Amino acid sequence: ALHLKFGGAPAGPAGTGKTETTKDLGKALGVQCVVFNCGENLDYKFMGKFFAGLAQCGAWACFDEFNRIDIEVLSVVAQQLLTIQNALK
Repeated sequence: ALHLKFGGAPAGPAGTGKTETTKDLGKALGVQCVVFNCGENLDYKFMGKFFAGLAQCGAWACFDEFNRIDIEVLSVVAQQLLTIQNALK
């Protein structure tokens, strides 16, 4: 999955270590992992800038509370992520 540039989406109940596991995996592989707390106030412009920064430095992102993003913004974010993944292939 790492060499194919696939993303991951750990799922499970709150407090089970999804974020910590992702951070630890990044640390073990020597990749910076930026943890970002999502909220209702995010817009697609900010997320675009955030993704640009991640792409420039090669860091991973771990989005906490991803389900809090407004559906309209989430649609654009999905397109932004798809564009990045296609560019990496």
